[in-house]
Amino acid sequence: MSFLFLAVGVWALAMLGWFVTSRYLKSSDADRVKARLLGTVRAAAKKGKKGEGEAPQVLQTTVDSKNRLAQLLVEKYKLGPKIAMWLEQAGLAWQPAHLVHLSLMAFGVTLALTWLMLPVPKWIDLLVASAAAAVPTMYVLMKRKSRLKRFEELFPETLEFVSRSMRAGHAFSVSLEMIHREFQEPVAGEFRRTFEEHNLGLPIDVALQKLATRVPSLDVHFFVSAVLLQKRTGGNLAEILDKLAYVIRERFKLRGRIRAVSAHGKMTATALSCIPIAVAVLMFYTNPSYVTFFFTDEVGNIMMGAAVFLQLVGYLVMKKIVNIEV
Repeated sequence: MSFLFLAVGVWALAMLGWFVTSRYLKSSDADRVKARLLGTVRAAAKKGKKGEGEAPQVLQTTVDSKNRLAQLLVEKYKLGPKIAMWLEQAGLAWQPAHLVHLSLMAFGVTLALTWLMLPVPKWIDLLVASAAAAVPTMYVLMKRKSRLKRFEELFPETLEFVSRSMRAGHAFSVSLEMIHREFQEPVAGEFRRTFEEHNLGLPIDVALQKLATRVPSLDVHFFVSAVLLQKRTGGNLAEILDKLAYVIRERFKLRGRIRAVSAHGKMTATALSCIPIAVAVLMFYTNPSYVTFFFTDEVGNIMMGAAVFLQLVGYLVMKKIVNIEV
């Protein structure tokens, strides 16, 4: 009888050990799969080596915003997809409601300060508060522009790397995965995401089209079109990528020449736009009664509003003249 109890006890302990071990292994496998989908694998190590860009996310997660007003505005006016695209292109791990919340906070704080501290008409308070509310969006757009510019700078070298890798015998998809190890952000993150999407079952043409959507660059559209055309008609993709890299570098050289030629026009536009502001500041200190007319009198308010509007129109026209697309 004692032998039977001993056998049952050993069997129960073995089953308990098997159950605990299997649950642990399943949990660790699930964590690894989730980390791979969320792009958090080796993110901390890569962050210090490859700049401040975050690892790409294949599985997009949604986080409920704590600010209900911002979330309601995003949902009511359907701003989520557009703002999410801007944030993704800027490399910022924000939610759309977070950006709207920052804009609302900037508007409220600036409006309260100007309303209580500056003796100016209320419409100027609203104008200043609106300008402050646009600061978070301008920050996102500047980050987006800087990130896309960095991507375009690294893109020709990336194409040549893919070409050399294919000549060495690697498949095209394997070459995309190797970019993540050899290049810096944002090229590494974008191509790693493309490889992960394809590796998880998405067709390569769909993954490349999503890359072209995330990176709105003419060079990337050329690359995606060349790869998709070669896939349908055949040909030497390595040679096509080499020629595409050469064309992109020549476009960069032409852009540099155009920037050098149009630098004088940009400086002139900036100087002409700053002169009225400088004159207004000087007149405020030398003859304040002459300047306060534009703030206290109704006709002065109309004149100042018209002057600011025409000044903005003139600056935009001059900027459009010197902005030459290649």
